[in-house]
Amino acid sequence: MKLYEYSAKKIFQKEGIPIPPGEVARSGKEAQIIAAKMEKAVAIKSQVLVGGRGKAGGIKFSDNPQKAEEITRELLKTQIKGEAVNMVLVEQKAEIQKEFYLSIAMDRSSRKPLIMASGEGGVDIEDLAINNPEKIIKYYINPLEEFLPYQAREISRKMGVGSELISSVGAIIWKLFQVFQKYDAHLAEINPLVVTPEGVLAADAKLDLDDDSIYRLPELKDLEEFESEEFAFVKLEGDIAVIGNGAGLTLTGMDMIKLNGGEPATFLDIGGGASPEIIKKALNLVLAHTPVKVIFLNVLGGITRADDVARGVINALKDTPKNVPLVIRLTGTNEEEGQRLLSDAGVSYETSMEDAAKKAVEICKSL
Repeated sequence: MKLYEYSAKKIFQKEGIPIPPGEVARSGKEAQIIAAKMEKAVAIKSQVLVGGRGKAGGIKFSDNPQKAEEITRELLKTQIKGEAVNMVLVEQKAEIQKEFYLSIAMDRSSRKPLIMASGEGGVDIEDLAINNPEKIIKYYINPLEEFLPYQAREISRKMGVGSELISSVGAIIWKLFQVFQKYDAHLAEINPLVVTPEGVLAADAKLDLDDDSIYRLPELKDLEEFESEEFAFVKLEGDIAVIGNGAGLTLTGMDMIKLNGGEPATFLDIGGGASPEIIKKALNLVLAHTPVKVIFLNVLGGITRADDVARGVINALKDTPKNVPLVIRLTGTNEEEGQRLLSDAGVSYETSMEDAAKKAVEICKSL
């Protein structure tokens, strides 16, 4: 589960990581009120779950409440990488003297948490990793041993942090690792970690949590990002939505799309025994993902019945105003009835996954 910046910052603040003062606004008027309370210049930051918003124009600055209202109204009309901006974080603009980069992720090849840190941070960190990888410090943590504050201070020293800030930056590194562990994160990132006259602050925050561990922290279920879904759903960079019943079948469908020259836009596994309502919900979910041009529904009926799939498809097509081509591969349990229902509704289908994937790519390329 990816968290919005404002949610991640609430967790950071709770765990002792300093952040700039700020509040969420969902309208220009709310942004104006928040900016007026700040009585200082503010940063207005689009709240989306995709990266690269800074370079995409999703972060702007204002030195007065009226301008904050205007900027917010404009941002709320935009999309960033296909995701609509429905809210912004209005926070006090930091007087940045120096920027650092800090992240913690699980390195699956070494089976250890990996801290990556740099004396340079900001929107160009990806370029730094490519062009000057030696400037990024990598520190692997033994999961069988406690990560101690002195080790965090050593990382800050290797980053080139001045002696007067080693303790402050080291403390934030240590606290970020506590967040990473406590919240079962896949990724905990601060970019940039900034030095200001008031001290060292997390100017940005990213947290990507393991969905399967949320039961251990029930307070996370109150977050806006939390959705109790009946299936696994991942947004990708392509334009062909892939839906399947089973993770293996869904991944195979994605491979077939790639093999035929297409790019998957989603991974969506409806699981076994999906009802017509779940099928309809899955289709509506991928239809709401703006980049999707074609939907590839790949079903091999076992526990999932083909006639239930057909009913879900038909109901979804009746209710949606969005005209997106749908390519269906439908075989297995009750396939004759499912195929008959689709035929009667004027919906075409395939029985071969290879043929259906090829057809989906051809339709997408023709659009």
